Amino acid sequence: MTRRYFGTDGIRGTANLFPMTPDIAMRVGMAVGLHYRNGHRQRVVIGKDTRLSGYMIENAMVAGFTAVGVDVFLLGPIPTPAVAMLTRSMRADYGVMISASHNPYADNGIKLFGPDGFKLSDLVESEIEALVESDLTTRLSPASELGRAKRVDGVLDRYIEFAKRTLPRQLSFDGLRVVVDCANGAAYKAAPLALWELGAEVVSIGVEPDGFNINRDCGSTAPDALARKVHEVRADIGIALDGDADRVVMVDEKGNVIDGDQLMALVANYWNEEHRLAGAGIVATVMSNLGLERFLAAQGLSMVRTPVGDRYVVEHMRQHGFNVGGEQSGHIILSDFATTGDGLIAALQVLAVVCREGRPVSEVCHRFDPVPQVKKNVRYRGGQPLENETVQRVIADAEARLGKEGRLVIRPSGTEPVIRIMGEGDNADLVRAVVNDIADVVQRAA
Repeated sequence: MTRRYFGTDGIRGTANLFPMTPDIAMRVGMAVGLHYRNGHRQRVVIGKDTRLSGYMIENAMVAGFTAVGVDVFLLGPIPTPAVAMLTRSMRADYGVMISASHNPYADNGIKLFGPDGFKLSDLVESEIEALVESDLTTRLSPASELGRAKRVDGVLDRYIEFAKRTLPRQLSFDGLRVVVDCANGAAYKAAPLALWELGAEVVSIGVEPDGFNINRDCGSTAPDALARKVHEVRADIGIALDGDADRVVMVDEKGNVIDGDQLMALVANYWNEEHRLAGAGIVATVMSNLGLERFLAAQGLSMVRTPVGDRYVVEHMRQHGFNVGGEQSGHIILSDFATTGDGLIAALQVLAVVCREGRPVSEVCHRFDPVPQVKKNVRYRGGQPLENETVQRVIADAEARLGKEGRLVIRPSGTEPVIRIMGEGDNADLVRAVVNDIADVVQRAA
């Protein structure tokens, strides 16, 4: 079945344009409620980030859920991993996060979680799509069985305590000066407070959301602001979350960005020494740097690659018994604690290692030298540019030129009309040349 609504991370698009319209959001609520109908009164928790359109999507989904007899518990602005945790903690039948993650404010999205706190499978999403496009009017609840909706207080406190308990009880961040950039997003309250309660001296930026400024020149996709603030206040480390706080990148005391690959290397290395690493390795995606793979191999550890999307990383982790996985972009999944990427929890684990080693962050968090990697995005209007014969010939030629000393990953984005081109290898000039050649041809074909 062709997927019209769901991409690699739920449903996403520009607010008030297909598929992010109130009508579809309402129908998604109905469809999810009907799909999971199992004889008892169902409950759903709904969280959101700080986008203006969150009010519209939230109310539309409440209408959809209550129309099919589901009770709704509204969590307000809260990180995506908190929704996953609270879905389990509150014994909800499913959870919803209204967010477009790292995208600009004009976009929004719907992420769905099952009762176990894990994102839904491709199969279940396809079944929900079929329901969305069916005639739902005949399956609405009678007036006496409509659902109720209410706001829930104290959910941020529950999430903060949950995050803090992933650390040893006696651990304190006393003496650490930390800058945290919350991207004017969902963690603008939770992250600074958690760090402060753990003893850190906290400097916060990106904590003044106005509905429009989420991810704007801040957060994990724009860490320059964080690097400047770290330098300005002479902080030990900087933490940058994205709009829904399911990803994190960090900045050392010198202003150098520490991406998800370095963070996974750090945690895997430390947990392996502590005999806590399951699966004798980690799960990453095709985008992770070859340097990470080589570093792990030198430690006697493996690295399994999956398609892009933290959902696919989690699926492989669950199937094969790994407890560390993630993406270069900063989705870090530590399955001992969480069912999805959690930027705050990942940051806390890194800070724990920093405190233990007592060395500068630039030394602690630099575990390997990355192989030169070049990325380009080419926007297209329609069609399938990667199926163009000329594009395919150029890609084949580029792969031959790189040989065994490099890699190419070329794929359509799952969240926007963009072809993503990534090349890496030991010869930086060659990598740059082949990526530019491919981008030029894709641009003409698009």
